[in-house]
Amino acid sequence: MIIRKATIKDSNDIATYLLLAMEDIVYKFIGEENHNKAKEFLLHFIEKENNQYSYQNCFVVEDDNEIIAAVNIYDGAKLHLLREPIAQYVRTHYNKQFNPEDETQKGEFYIDTLGVNPKCQGKGIGSKLLQFLIDEYVTKKQKTLGLLVDEGNPNAKKLYLKLGFKPVGNKTLVGKTLEHLQIKA
Repeated sequence: MIIRKATIKDSNDIATYLLLAMEDIVYKFIGEENHNKAKEFLLHFIEKENNQYSYQNCFVVEDDNEIIAAVNIYDGAKLHLLREPIAQYVRTHYNKQFNPEDETQKGEFYIDTLGVNPKCQGKGIGSKLLQFLIDEYVTKKQKTLGLLVDEGNPNAKKLYLKLGFKPVGNKTLVGKTLEHLQIKA
């Protein structure tokens, strides 16, 4: 199993795994619960550069030449710049009033979305991917990592706390209140 920076060739797999974790949010973006349209929406941006969901901001986990997980992470200070292409697209194509809250901010690298192939869940892959990010960003680069966790997902929160993340408050994203966790150098 290897963890590597994503390439554009990984886009379809990235869209598949990120959508597992953010399907409800993408449905709010596009205004309907349609899995295929949600995946097309996400793939549109993953394949492009210089946006929040770009393959440039992703790592993938590969096992036996198959991608089994993906994570989307970026500098919180660049949120508005990276989000603008997405916000503009959503306003133009789906929802003219689209103006989501800030889920991150300057001073943290934000783990936006992490998804693992359902066949591979429960095998520690998400933990290994998070530990990789902690090693890369917190240990080596002395940066703060942040993420949001849904109160309806206690297993995820338990994992994050076990890895060293600490609660720092709450944030609202597309109308939903989530707990903000960080891990610092």
